Amino acid sequence: MSHESYRVLVADASTPVGRALVNYLADTDYVVRALVPDRGEESLARQAGATEVCIGDLTTGRGLDGAVRDVDAVCCSVRDGGLSHAFGRLDVGVGVRNLVDAASDADRPYVVLHSKIGVGDSESGMVLPVRLFKYRILGALDATERYLRDSGVPHTILRTGRTTDGEGTESVATSEGEDTVAGRIPRPDLAWVMVAALTTPEARNRTFEVAEVASPTHEGVEFEWRGPEAGLVARRSGYSIPS
Repeated sequence: MSHESYRVLVADASTPVGRALVNYLADTDYVVRALVPDRGEESLARQAGATEVCIGDLTTGRGLDGAVRDVDAVCCSVRDGGLSHAFGRLDVGVGVRNLVDAASDADRPYVVLHSKIGVGDSESGMVLPVRLFKYRILGALDATERYLRDSGVPHTILRTGRTTDGEGTESVATSEGEDTVAGRIPRPDLAWVMVAALTTPEARNRTFEVAEVASPTHEGVEFEWRGPEAGLVARRSGYSIPS
C-alpha cells in the first residue's frame, strides 16, 4: 500500500448496520470509505462521517473493483428483507461473493463479514420454527461463509441474532460454534466488534457468535476484543492483524 492511513470500506453503508459502522469509524483514526447503491445514499453516508463514497452494485459487481482499490479492510453487512426469506432472489449470497471476488483481485484486504446465528454449527442458537422459515437465507449465508473461507482472503466472520437500535456498551458475549451464545445485539456494539476484529489477532480466519450481555463472557473463547477504545489502530506496518 502506498498510503499510510488504514482505509476501511463499509459495504453496504446504506443498511442499518452499515450506517452504524460509518458512524463508529468516523470517530476513529481510520479513513472511512462507504459503498452505497445510488446517489441518493451518497450524501447520507457523508453526513454519517464517511471520508470517501463509492457507488456500486453488490448484486452485479458494478463498481466493486474501484470500491476495494487501496483499501486495507472491508466490513461487510448486507440484508435481504421481508418475503425474500421465503421466495425470490437472495442477493445476500450473490453480493458478498462479488465483493470477495473483488477483494481477491485487489491487494487482499482483510474482510469482516456480518452473518447470522443459525448458520452452520450455530444452528442451536436459533429456534426450529424460525430456522424453518429462514432456511433459504441461512443456506445462502452458509454458502457465503464457506466461499469466503475458501477464497484465501484473510477474514473474521461474526454471527449475530437480531440487531437493534439500542445504545452500545462495548460489552458482548462471544462463542465459537459449540455452546452457541444467542440473542440480539445493538448495532453500535456490532460495529464495535467488527472494527475490533481488525486489531484482535486471535480473531484471524475464525468464525464467532456475538450477542449483547450485561458483563462480557467468552464461551470457549480465550481472548478479549481489543479496538480503538484501547488505543489500537490497525496499520499495514505496525500493529495489525498479519496479512
